[in-house]
Amino acid sequence: MNQEHYRKLISCQSACPAVGLLRLLLEIPAQVYSAAISLRNFLYSKGWLKAHPVSTVVISVGNITVGGTGKTPLVIWMYNYLTLNSTLNTQNYCCAILTRGYKAAQNSTPNTQNYLDELAIFTQNCPKAKVIVNPNRVAGAIHAAGVLGAKVLIMDDGFQHRRLARNLDIVTIDATLPFGYGKLLPAGLLREPVSALKRTDAVVITRCDQVTDIELHRLEEKLRSVNLHMVIAKSIHAPLCAKSHDNKDIAIQQLKGKKIFAFCGIGNPDAFSNTIRHLGSNLVGLKVYNDHHHYTNSDIADISNQAGHSNTDLILTTQKDWSKILQLAKVKEDIPFAYLAIKLKFLAGEDKLIQLIEDALAGKIHKK
Repeated sequence: MNQEHYRKLISCQSACPAVGLLRLLLEIPAQVYSAAISLRNFLYSKGWLKAHPVSTVVISVGNITVGGTGKTPLVIWMYNYLTLNSTLNTQNYCCAILTRGYKAAQNSTPNTQNYLDELAIFTQNCPKAKVIVNPNRVAGAIHAAGVLGAKVLIMDDGFQHRRLARNLDIVTIDATLPFGYGKLLPAGLLREPVSALKRTDAVVITRCDQVTDIELHRLEEKLRSVNLHMVIAKSIHAPLCAKSHDNKDIAIQQLKGKKIFAFCGIGNPDAFSNTIRHLGSNLVGLKVYNDHHHYTNSDIADISNQAGHSNTDLILTTQKDWSKILQLAKVKEDIPFAYLAIKLKFLAGEDKLIQLIEDALAGKIHKK
């Protein structure tokens, strides 16, 4: 079952009795998963499972749902803040990024499809960053501190990885789908119960521009009911420009009224299509692949053919997908390909989030 069909299944979009039975069956493994997660968190809370400290400040950026919630843009924002703007002058430190490198080989290079997704985006947007790829976060952190001399470590997708002690936990919540249909995997998209947010120091709500003020207010009320003391910041993924295959910028204003055919293989494809529509573009088609899709020349040919039948002016994708298609021979077609460059922009709470980061760097915050 592909990602699109799976989401339709768990989101109750179909009233078919057979689909309802399948949703019911998914509750069984979800209950088993829930029990395992609860036991693990209980063991950590009691100290029977130990978090391993390292000699560097560890800031974790994570989420409680699967799919794209905006962790990567937040990691990029944080790296740039730490290396350029921090009052503690961390530009004189080595600031490293630790990622598990989903579907990426540890010895991969930028011109191979093993060098995927977040890894490539970190390299493009944080060119001076030391990026450590290791599913063993403790070993990766020890390497960053001991071998690379890192003083600050940003752990990407680290909220559930409790083996590595951290000074700060920040969780991203997608405003368009904050709690993964309210159920744990595989019946929903929750990696942990919403009550796990009691552990976090801050929540960054992303894509706030894609929901109403009432929905945003209700979401904030729900978050406050779980953890009254955490910092809540609000943000959007602000489009900067589109970048073509020859790295030329296409201004956002130039996309208005253009016929766009889009494709993506990300966790939340609806958010991407909504962003394009908000630009005033005419979205004439959308091809959705599974998250972390491995593209082939056949895929590119198929995309080009569909776009051609739609009289498209531009084929647009995400930077995450762009990093995986650049080396394919058929990208340079008659219809130009480009990706939409975005940047995390805070609407509220940035100052409070920065203060938390500064307190962690100053040694005022330490967790297990």
